[in-house]
Amino acid sequence: MAKKSITRRWAINNLGVIVLALLVIEMAIIYALQSYYYNSAKQYLFSKINAVTSVLSIHSQDSAANFSAEMRNLLETFNEKDKIELMAINSKGRVVLTSSGFSPDADAPMPDYEDAMEKGEGSYIGKLDSGEKVLAVSVPISALSSEYSSVRMVTSLTDIDNTIKNYIIAITIVTLIILLIIITTGLFFAGSIVKPIRQISGIASKFAMGDFSVRIDNSSNDEIGDLCTAINHMADELSTAEAMKNEFISSVSHELRTPLTAIKGWAETLMVDGGENPDTMKKGVGVIVNETERLSQMVEELLDFSRMQNGHFTLRSAAMDILAELGDAVLIYSDKARRDGITITYDEPEMLPFVFGDKNRIRQVFINIIDNAVKYSTEGGTVTIKASESGGMVVVSVTDTGMGIKKSDLAKVKTKFYKANHTRRGSGIGLAVADEIVSLHGGTLDITSPGEGKGTTVTIKLPVMQNS
Repeated sequence: MAKKSITRRWAINNLGVIVLALLVIEMAIIYALQSYYYNSAKQYLFSKINAVTSVLSIHSQDSAANFSAEMRNLLETFNEKDKIELMAINSKGRVVLTSSGFSPDADAPMPDYEDAMEKGEGSYIGKLDSGEKVLAVSVPISALSSEYSSVRMVTSLTDIDNTIKNYIIAITIVTLIILLIIITTGLFFAGSIVKPIRQISGIASKFAMGDFSVRIDNSSNDEIGDLCTAINHMADELSTAEAMKNEFISSVSHELRTPLTAIKGWAETLMVDGGENPDTMKKGVGVIVNETERLSQMVEELLDFSRMQNGHFTLRSAAMDILAELGDAVLIYSDKARRDGITITYDEPEMLPFVFGDKNRIRQVFINIIDNAVKYSTEGGTVTIKASESGGMVVVSVTDTGMGIKKSDLAKVKTKFYKANHTRRGSGIGLAVADEIVSLHGGTLDITSPGEGKGTTVTIKLPVMQNS
């Protein structure tokens, strides 16, 4: 199917309608002008011919006057004979007297005379044999004289037609000027739409090819400008996401390579002399178990993230004791923190209300948050964990004294693939998964930090389960 441009569609639809409307308006104005001038001329002739019949009526009442002589005298002394020809028609329907002295052809049509004989007056617009356009009016006078049946006036319409033609030329010029203005402004308007759309189309094609470096030049302060701004913003986001994705792939590749290298190295070591040295065997198996667990955790995060993206992330909710899950997470990292020289302080309350949710997922959130707190802390640091109830919410906070987060990074740390610090291990999706889990439970996960080197606080709020 052939592509139709916006300019062409505008020319066919809008411009076509406008041209048609202008033509109709022009024809209506021309018709109104012609009707006005012709009717004015007709009324003028009727007023003149009525004046003539009034004079003839006076003569017909004078018994001493010769009506035929008075008729002849009236035609000879008619004061507008240079513009209007006055005619006297006898009882047989023939023109016998004219103000010009020339009688028309006997077979010349006189519809106005026939109408006058039937209706009391008549008018006719037509052309003479010479091609001249004339207006003729007739009124009967048979009641005034048996010799004459009617008087008739004929005038040329040449001057009137010339005046109308001048108006037609002026109206046509005005119409063409209006049409030219409409076409010029319309093409400019269509161009103001088509040009950025073509630019958007070309740049969108580059986006589709993965090139997010180009941007749309935006100088419009309208809907097109808003669209360009939105697309440029989308390109910024896509560029950021692409960079984060590439960084994520690089980070995950590094994270996978490190434990795989350790596992492979210790496996080769154990194959060579592990059986002869129990200490080497124990140490090697321990490293393999730890690195395998680390790989398993990373793969689980990736699977969770994939389920989130596909909308298949589900919860197995039930009433749960939040303190039990938090205690398990603290216990898991107590030994690791002690080995790294980090102190975990857990201010455990005696009792908290139950929460309705998936205990495994909530434990996963706690493990992720505590793991980050330990991972981003330095030797001698402290991780403080607190739990309480406030305003119908169970509040769990994890505060570390580690390297902290820059203010510019705080809004991005929960974004998928984002890593504020690239010197620490991790895939960059753990917080995104944790935030999604908390959101699915109807809670919130907030991260605050006074700044770099001043620690970080993660606050998790989950709604208390309502009694049935």
